[in-house]
Amino acid sequence: MTPTVFELRRYRLRPGAREAMIDLFDREFVETQEACGMAILGQFRELGDPEAFVWMRGFADRAARRSALERFYGGPVWAEHAPAARATMVNTADALLLRPAEDGPVAPPPGPRAAPGAAAPAAGLLRCTTWHPVPGREAEVAALHRDRIAPLLAQGPGRLLAAWERDPAPNDFAPLPVRPDPVFVTLEAFADAPELALAEGLDGGELWREEIGPQLDRLCWRPARRLILAPTARSAWRGV
Repeated sequence: MTPTVFELRRYRLRPGAREAMIDLFDREFVETQEACGMAILGQFRELGDPEAFVWMRGFADRAARRSALERFYGGPVWAEHAPAARATMVNTADALLLRPAEDGPVAPPPGPRAAPGAAAPAAGLLRCTTWHPVPGREAEVAALHRDRIAPLLAQGPGRLLAAWERDPAPNDFAPLPVRPDPVFVTLEAFADAPELALAEGLDGGELWREEIGPQLDRLCWRPARRLILAPTARSAWRGV
């Protein structure tokens, strides 16, 4: 299944609860969600915020999304494990419903996944960047990324895995609200922290300061949010 609809979900967890959430998710919520018709693409610890858990899943289309969510959240696995999952959570409202950006890279299929019970984290790091276009300027932000930002970052060691924009169709699964604001989201992969540091050096260079940054300031209503993500042991997306 090649997803055309994606969810990016960032959960605020109770202090000290992230490892319990990751253990539960990797053990109980990967194959069981996929059996309902969705692709579990990646689960991540957000570096720098020990109370954040980030994950992504994909669906063949909007109709498949609704059907898969109804099957999973109305099924026995969620009924059994929902209390334990909710016990780790403070807030799950930071969720985006996305579609592939026009002329952007196509998100790769899920890679090999470690077997249940794996303990060692998957290799590499990912950087997820969310830009916040002023309404009506979304196409300009996408074009700026395609024409100026992506070529600049291609000079560094990272790989641009995917680019998405907000899916404008109404959310048709009310139990899981999604944010309605316009966004442009990219995901990059790095082998390790030194590779990521090289990419961040490109971000801070003269071209960015003199040209790209001022253009983004005009097109976006708030600064970009960048999440540095470490894949969990069973994440299908990883840095290498």
